[in-house]
Amino acid sequence: MARGRATEMVAIWALLVGILVGNPGSVSGTTDQNDVSTLNAIYVSLNSPPVLTNWVGSGGDPCGQSWMGIECTGSAVTAIKLPNLGLSGMFGYNLETMTSLTTLDISNNNIGSGSQIPYNLPPNLQILNFGSNQFSGIVPYSISKMVALKNLNLAHNQLQGNLTDVFGGLGNLTTMDLSFNQITGDLPVSFSNLSSLTTLDLENNQFTGHIDVLANLPLQHLNVGSNHFTGWIPDQLKKINSLQTDGNSWSSTPAPPPPPYHPPPPSRKSNPGQHSTGSNNSSGSGGGNNSGISAGAIAGIVASVLVIAGILAFFLIRQKSHKSSMEQFPKNDLSLAPLTSDDAKEMKKIQVSSTSETRTLPPPAPLNLKPPPIDRHKSFDEDDLSDKPVAKKVNIAPIKAAVYSVADLQIATDSFNIYNLVGEGSFGRVYKAQFSDGKVLAVKKINSSALPNQSSDDFIELVSNISRLHHPNLTELVGYCSEHGQHLLVYEFYKNGSLHDLLHLSYENSKSLSWNARVKVALGTARGLEYMHEVCSPSLVHKNFKSANILLDVELNPHLSDCGFESLVPDSEFQASEQNMASGYNPPEVSMSGQYTLKSDVYNFGVVMLELLTGRKAFDSSRTRSEQSLVRWATPQLHDIDALDRMVDPGLKGLYPAKSLSRFADVIALCVQPEPEFRPPMSEVVQALVRLVQRANMSKRMDEPEDYV
Repeated sequence: MARGRATEMVAIWALLVGILVGNPGSVSGTTDQNDVSTLNAIYVSLNSPPVLTNWVGSGGDPCGQSWMGIECTGSAVTAIKLPNLGLSGMFGYNLETMTSLTTLDISNNNIGSGSQIPYNLPPNLQILNFGSNQFSGIVPYSISKMVALKNLNLAHNQLQGNLTDVFGGLGNLTTMDLSFNQITGDLPVSFSNLSSLTTLDLENNQFTGHIDVLANLPLQHLNVGSNHFTGWIPDQLKKINSLQTDGNSWSSTPAPPPPPYHPPPPSRKSNPGQHSTGSNNSSGSGGGNNSGISAGAIAGIVASVLVIAGILAFFLIRQKSHKSSMEQFPKNDLSLAPLTSDDAKEMKKIQVSSTSETRTLPPPAPLNLKPPPIDRHKSFDEDDLSDKPVAKKVNIAPIKAAVYSVADLQIATDSFNIYNLVGEGSFGRVYKAQFSDGKVLAVKKINSSALPNQSSDDFIELVSNISRLHHPNLTELVGYCSEHGQHLLVYEFYKNGSLHDLLHLSYENSKSLSWNARVKVALGTARGLEYMHEVCSPSLVHKNFKSANILLDVELNPHLSDCGFESLVPDSEFQASEQNMASGYNPPEVSMSGQYTLKSDVYNFGVVMLELLTGRKAFDSSRTRSEQSLVRWATPQLHDIDALDRMVDPGLKGLYPAKSLSRFADVIALCVQPEPEFRPPMSEVVQALVRLVQRANMSKRMDEPEDYV
């Protein structure tokens, strides 16, 4: 008995010691590891400030060790509250993994100087307060996923650009403050879905257009002062007790009546003080029938004409649809075709519906029996359009981009001089454009053959789709031109050119990309693809992902070009296309079936990572046959450490951390797998690259320099 009790005591002590060793700050459960990793990254990106007591850059137990500003429920972090602490630097990575976080408050600090609000924010936030910091860029798309969000404060930052339609699902939002930024453009239509919004502050921005979209919201406090709004203040908003509208360009003319607005029918000359109502009660009034046929009679005639026309059209359609069955009847006696009971019922319906409203029809407008013109957008070399598709009419969303004339762009490019040519791709040539105000932009001249129907409607639809794409790692559309049969797009100009040129064209004084710069390019480009695949709705496939379409700015930040062009590249063209057969960007499923999917983009991203790792082209015909295809040559060596060292771009001169190189190769191996279903989604690729960066920052050793230049 004594021996058993002793054994039991030893077991209890062992358990207690194990708990204390495993969690030295607390005997409660440890924090969720995803939350720990994200908080570690936040701490490092904030420059490891001493004011954040108990925080560490690696490991730790935020819930058990009472990290400053951290609140938990069980093992999950539910709140981060770090206001008024003088914090600076960036604000972490991978925030979307904190799925239990409901409050994030870092207001009144100096965070974000020169950087954007973190792209992937926690999805289940109820309170998001980034107010009074130094964030720039645009309002991130990830806000659109925060359906539980109640309070949003991004005031007193340096946010720019237009607000996009990310507010459609935020029906729980009650308070939003975007004041004191530099946000431009019209208010998005999705504002009208903010059915719970009671407080809205847009003061001191550069908003334009009308504020009608706010008219039906349950607002109690509204401040739209010091902007560039025009038009009229809706009557509904004038009833708000707390309303500030000064500092705008409101119209001084009387506001139009609210829709729907129907003008009254014209009065009769014989009785100026009386309006015709279209009813028969005018027959008893003095002189009421002396001005000719009454409105009711005219309406009756029109209705009769419509009934007869409907019957004739009915028989013509029936005759055409039953042409094969008519052969059993005499060709010259179509009246013998039997009228079915269904046909009779349908005709009766037409008659009833047409005549039942005869008394309530308004006075008819003058009849125009001439058919409307057909908008064919005929090109100069078209002889016959009879068997070609008529240009479709599409519902185009408002395009928030500048409109240029051909003359403007000709002057800026010196008449598209060959010396200003900076690139040529599948859809057209790209020229450097120098404008009179000193601004330098890039002009893409779209080949007319690239548009499916060679139609201006197709081009405007393309512009509309591209103009809605906003992400720091995508090329930004500045404007467009569509006149005289020319179709041109105007983008930001990126001085360092394409990744392909920087890696593969040897200039005498060119400087090789450092290892850190290559990882930065890979991560940024992955974020751009992740946005297209997993944030845009519906998902966008790039279809032309390659190093030549990755442009680099002066700080070597990547910007993915040709985004939104997927509609111009039918899948059927991939199987035998030059890009697919001889460029090295040839996912196996595309080569076999011509079907290009999101996972095909992932494959080609892996090819670009191989280019970054090896410095080699995706396909190089100058090499021996076994080494021409980069994927075929490199894939068998990705998990061989010695072979991997031999594969690395000689331009790096050995300046790279071995562990980062190995992890980089692991990501490549996942992306270039031959079976599409085994390739990871881009969000997982982004997370893997973020972890690579975090580990490199947290585990620098003396023999691994901090920056490889």
